[in-house]
Amino acid sequence: MTFEAPQVAVADLVLDARVRVEDLVEREALEELCRSFQTLFGIPVRIYSTEGARLADAAGEHELCAYVNTTPDGQRACEAIVGAVRARDPGEDGDVTHTCFTGAAYRILALEYDGRRVGRLIVGPFLPASLTEVPATLTAVDPGILKERATALFAKVPRAKAETVTRIAGHLKSALDLIFFAGHKAQVTSKMHLASVRESYRQLEDKTARLQEALDRMRELDRLKSTFLATVSHELRTPLTSIIGYSEMLVQGMAGEMQADQLEFVKTIYDKGAQLLSLITGLLDLGKLESGTMRMIVRPVRMQSVLAEVSSTMAPTARKKGVSVELDVPADLPELRGDAERLRQVFLNLVENALKFTPAGGSVRMSARLVDGDASDPEDDEGLALLAPTRRLLEVRVSDTGIGIPPAERAKVFDPFYQVDSSSTRQYGGTGLGLSIVKRLVSAHGGTVRIEEHVPRGTVFVVSLPQQGPPPQTETHG
Repeated sequence: MTFEAPQVAVADLVLDARVRVEDLVEREALEELCRSFQTLFGIPVRIYSTEGARLADAAGEHELCAYVNTTPDGQRACEAIVGAVRARDPGEDGDVTHTCFTGAAYRILALEYDGRRVGRLIVGPFLPASLTEVPATLTAVDPGILKERATALFAKVPRAKAETVTRIAGHLKSALDLIFFAGHKAQVTSKMHLASVRESYRQLEDKTARLQEALDRMRELDRLKSTFLATVSHELRTPLTSIIGYSEMLVQGMAGEMQADQLEFVKTIYDKGAQLLSLITGLLDLGKLESGTMRMIVRPVRMQSVLAEVSSTMAPTARKKGVSVELDVPADLPELRGDAERLRQVFLNLVENALKFTPAGGSVRMSARLVDGDASDPEDDEGLALLAPTRRLLEVRVSDTGIGIPPAERAKVFDPFYQVDSSSTRQYGGTGLGLSIVKRLVSAHGGTVRIEEHVPRGTVFVVSLPQQGPPPQTETHG
């Protein structure tokens, strides 16, 4: 997506007719500038906005003005002059002079930036160099003003030639122009950055909305998939059970003696039916685990008995393939709380998986021991894992001398339907459900399962189960 919004904003910001002095420069900076000019030339300087707001004032009151303000009429006359000067428009030329009754003058100049008036600069009051005597208008303002006193203070008011004031004002306007430029540049940059951030935020909101929509759709599809698999699997299991049952009766000769070829065919039907039933059962178990409806009967379990039963169950398959199954479980291993049938399913899947990928002459070994640990998921945040409480864990290791699992694939093998070799010509069968079911059943017991390297070859699955059993919310007693 191309991003052109800031280019449009540049023109809008640069040509903004509402630019004001107070938006371009901080008042402290204007005050400092005015004070420096007043100190250098001795003439008061003030800066006003286009709306008449005073932005900077480096003017101190002259003694003459202070004296005049001590009289009632003089004070009113001074306030009128100040109001008139403040409201005076510089005119088209941008430079006018306003004369006070004291003889002093004010220069009112327009402040411009980028061809627009942004404020007014007032220089004064100061006495014109040509004025040498106190004007009659000063003493005529109020009868209380003494001419001798007014004359003495009149001599203290700073004087300047018109060209000098013009030069002072020109220098000040040049300095302000540079300050305005720097301030405007910073303002435009800031607004451009803000516009860019807003546009980026808008784009991010759009992408987030699209991602959320896609996520909701994926969740709905996943729910429909699970429902479909559960429904189909349940409907398939009923006729499949009949196929297996009748083929078993045929193998046992309950329908009469069969020839050798017929018996071999029926045994094949029975074996493949049992294999298909195992697949359907796995799909149903996965659906229950995903929906959280799988029933667990939590009771004290002796892991020695569970692993011994697994070893006995898998012994025929191991002998047929020429692989030895070893069992190393201490006799004094304490009981743990869990679902014995589900734990048996976990280790049957692990041993069956190990036998599948172990060549003839190899071995599969199951061992168990009690360890101290936190049973935290290795994929969780490490900081949280460090804070997890230590507890007694029963660690069961299922190791083999097979082909092993590449490090890059180890985090993926627990995903449903994932297989390291998913090509149409893969050597090893299976649907990729076994390890996914293992991980979910172990998690339901409050434990973890991980993969370790086995030297010089093979794979080690390490199942860690808390001795006190699964979390209370997962326990379902029969």
